[in-house]
Amino acid sequence: MTTTQYLAKRYGVKGRRKMYLAYYFPFLNWITQYRWSYLQGDLVAALTMASFYIPMSLSYAENLGHLPPINGLYSFVFNPLVYAFLGTCPQMVVGPEAAGSLLVGSVVKTSVDRGAIGDEDQEMSSRVAGVVTGMAGAVIFIAGLTRLGFLDSMLSRPFLRGFISAIGFVILVDQLVPEMGLSRKAKHVGGVGHGSSAVKLVFLVENIRSAHGLTCGVAFGSFAIIMVCRQLKKHMQPRYPKVAYIPDRFIVVVLSAVFAWRFQWEKKGVEILGNVQSSTGSPFSFRFPFIPSHMGHVREAMSTSFLIALLGFFESSVAAKSLGDGAGGRSEGIKDISLSANRELVALGVANMIGGCFMALPAFGGYGRSKVNASTGGKTPMSSIFLSLLTVICVLFLLPYFYYIPKAVLSAMISVVAYSLIEEAPHDIIFFTSIRGWSELILMFIIFIATMFYSLSLGIALGVGLSILQVIRHSTKPRIQILGKVPGTQDQFENAEDNPHTLEFIEGCLIVKIPEPLTFANTGDLKSRLRRLELYGTTAAHPALPRVRAPEHNKNIIFDVHGVTSIDGSGTQVLAEIIDGYISGGGRVFFCRVPKQGSQVYKMFERSGIVERTGGERHFVNSVDEALRMTELESVTDFYRNHPEQGGG
Repeated sequence: MTTTQYLAKRYGVKGRRKMYLAYYFPFLNWITQYRWSYLQGDLVAALTMASFYIPMSLSYAENLGHLPPINGLYSFVFNPLVYAFLGTCPQMVVGPEAAGSLLVGSVVKTSVDRGAIGDEDQEMSSRVAGVVTGMAGAVIFIAGLTRLGFLDSMLSRPFLRGFISAIGFVILVDQLVPEMGLSRKAKHVGGVGHGSSAVKLVFLVENIRSAHGLTCGVAFGSFAIIMVCRQLKKHMQPRYPKVAYIPDRFIVVVLSAVFAWRFQWEKKGVEILGNVQSSTGSPFSFRFPFIPSHMGHVREAMSTSFLIALLGFFESSVAAKSLGDGAGGRSEGIKDISLSANRELVALGVANMIGGCFMALPAFGGYGRSKVNASTGGKTPMSSIFLSLLTVICVLFLLPYFYYIPKAVLSAMISVVAYSLIEEAPHDIIFFTSIRGWSELILMFIIFIATMFYSLSLGIALGVGLSILQVIRHSTKPRIQILGKVPGTQDQFENAEDNPHTLEFIEGCLIVKIPEPLTFANTGDLKSRLRRLELYGTTAAHPALPRVRAPEHNKNIIFDVHGVTSIDGSGTQVLAEIIDGYISGGGRVFFCRVPKQGSQVYKMFERSGIVERTGGERHFVNSVDEALRMTELESVTDFYRNHPEQGGG
């Protein structure tokens, strides 16, 4: 009987099967709590989000993903609906994001460059996007099943800031081409369309005189209006909270479409969205992404899909933790849905695997979108269901009304998002500079430069590689310390490397503290670091320095292993070899604060012979002070054993 079964039986919990079903399928939990009073808020929130984010999804697909615009809408058709059934954060709304869309576009461009698909082959581009989205969903789904919810902490803040800022810069430069009306010219100049940001900047400077005046006016005017509205909202919202509900971007899109129709901007050279339709001709086409003919795309998209999954889950976890869960903290809304990182992974994974079958962009929880949902009255996952239904209505009935939307306006909306990705970078740079965090700044700089001058994939590879190396370096570095006694105390010891001039060193003793579990990862360098402690009394000294610590100070070695809560076979073997070296050299070894007999650590000490070789259980004591008394006692005993004539009558 498991602990859960025992507790349920002891306290008379009934319906255990239903309990498990509601936990793993949260829809069954929240739908029973739903009230009609929630309906108005959920519907208003869905309408508000639709006015903001449906035009954005068109932009993400067209300008970043290099896909038909309708593929962006698919991300709001399927993903929010699936998440509403499986997700554990009632107010979080999933949808496409700029970073994920740009990464999909990079895979599409790579496939075009390799000749795997044609530059104008929208159906194959859509299928490649479906493969990327499906793989990202599969990665995150498997991570959820294997309980890897801690993965959101794998990426360091400098990596995320450098990478996200680089993405923002890439997006800004990319959007300048259509904003200046140079898209057609860029297609005829080799290497520009799929080139790096540096190549595109050179192209823009060289062709600035060829920019289309009306397109520039529409694009930069829209950008300015949206930015002004954004700043006004930021300043007015503390006093007038409802200004957040004003759909300024939706108004800009509608007015620009009306102006484009009324003043016939298309005939004057302004590119418009045109017919928005599926690449297959059907509004919703099912295409399973993992078929044999797509295996080449699978290999191409593997690393990118993994990063999309990691970034998406990171942003989703930030949004979920900020919004809280149904377990408490709110006076109204859904209760008793506990936030679970692993169940979030499963929900987002299933949503993206289903989205991938319909060639949608990757979709994850976004903090801004979810905040809009919560602030406009959305209290339950029903707002996500309403958003999906509204998007279905758009796909089935409203696509003809998108015909006159100028592409320059969509590019301007994307540029605003790109600006928001970059604007936090100066704060982080100032912070890391003030604390002299040079390694963090170098990591940010390397990722940014690699992305700008070469490609997004190189920036990804360098960033992930350097982050993993930092994790490995941190985890494999032993954190051993040499201890000194605090003057005037009997049993208080501190790290001697922090205060070498204020602590007392015990003559003939080397007191070493090991404050962490010992594994194969952190014991590889343990011998050399202990050797430095013996020679110099510190691990910070360069090994070229001659010996400054006399050998007689290492006659007694005391290991304080209070922090060694576990030890594996490799760590035990290395520790046994170290102890053998000390004993064969005539030294004595003592252990203090060892986990109690019967613990995993003590059993490993016994099985490896460490207990026997050090002198038995009497060399395993409760404190450093007790170990020091043992060294004195054994020194006296050895002295009289070697000099019996001085032992007295």
